[in-house]
Amino acid sequence: MTLGVERIPLARRDWFVRALQLGVILFFIGAWEGLGRAGVLDPFYYSRPSLFLPRIAEWFAPGSTAGDIWLDIRVTLTETVLGFVIGTLLGLIVGYAFARNRLLGLAFDPLLSMFNAIPRLVLAPVFILAFGIDLASKVALGVTLVFFIVFFATFAAVRDVDQTLVDNVRILGARRRDVTFEVLLPAAFSAIVASLRTSAGFAFAGAVVAEYIGSNAGLGRRIATAEAFFDSTGVFGGIVLIALLALLLDSLLQLAEGRSSRWKPRRER
Repeated sequence: MTLGVERIPLARRDWFVRALQLGVILFFIGAWEGLGRAGVLDPFYYSRPSLFLPRIAEWFAPGSTAGDIWLDIRVTLTETVLGFVIGTLLGLIVGYAFARNRLLGLAFDPLLSMFNAIPRLVLAPVFILAFGIDLASKVALGVTLVFFIVFFATFAAVRDVDQTLVDNVRILGARRRDVTFEVLLPAAFSAIVASLRTSAGFAFAGAVVAEYIGSNAGLGRRIATAEAFFDSTGVFGGIVLIALLALLLDSLLQLAEGRSSRWKPRRER
């Protein structure tokens, strides 16, 4: 049984899907608002969606008593970007090295498997104890979250490159550097880029969770403060603001992914 979506022309299908997605979101918000007004959902715990945007607007108003919202956004985004960049670079380097050196991969496999099995978010208190409540602890948590995603994507993609192709290139006189940048990395390119969008979300989550546990500034700290005062509207307002920023970050990465995918075939030709 099908819904007949396949019969709709591609251009119209995109609009149809977007309209359907918007309808689902509006239904969810409307149901939440209606249940809150009807008293089914206790506003003390769940607030109402109609209150979220006014609360966010209050934060951005000049002279707001809730603190500098721009400082919180800047702190969270700085932690996110640093954790994402450092974790990505480490994941690429270590993943490539382990994929190309089988002995190295076998030696560190138990250790990496052990660390990968640990829920990284529970390391937030450890990093805060080790590095304090400033920038370093948030970046460290973001790095651990991003590293394993990029590492395993790079490791699997590089290892799965056809060895016959590598051998043929070497027979033609390619140096190790040429094999790396002209064969292995382009072949693993799609898998690596796909992992970046996922890892960016985890970098954001790591920064916010670490801020929530202990921080002087940041959106996670703002949510923790609202929770301490039993301000459910403030809690959900912070969550909505984080979701909007995460959506913006994902859209930028999606745009970069689209442009890089168009660049890749030109490199392969």
